[in-house]
Amino acid sequence: MVSSFDVLARWLVAEAHDAIIFADREGVIRLWNRGAEELFGYTAAEALGQSLDLIIPERFRARHWEGYRRVMATGTTRYGRELLAVPGMRRDGTRLSLEFTLTLLRDTEGTVLGAGAILRDVTARWEEMRALRERLAALEGRP
Repeated sequence: MVSSFDVLARWLVAEAHDAIIFADREGVIRLWNRGAEELFGYTAAEALGQSLDLIIPERFRARHWEGYRRVMATGTTRYGRELLAVPGMRRDGTRLSLEFTLTLLRDTEGTVLGAGAILRDVTARWEEMRALRERLAALEGRP
């Protein structure tokens, strides 16, 4: 029997405006909520079953997969509490700046099943900070 808490939790994940994604040990997308649809431009039907490469700019994929495989093998990550800032890519190829935390999901024996992430678009803030750094450098006479 499904409890009202389970229904509420499913609804909360499904309807959240932050992107909530779960990828299995191989990096295949298994959960893609409405916030992920809004952020990345892919429907759940299009994203589910696809590799995380769908949203990772090509030049960052090798570094991403190195870290992902290490986390899946060791079962540890510092990004459960610390924000990870990375570039991402929308369906139309537009690059965006993301911040997110990870939650590792485990089976009853403790084996990592994959990683869940709650992601937020911080592109506007990142661009504002870059413009401020450039302005400060110009005011200080630095190139």
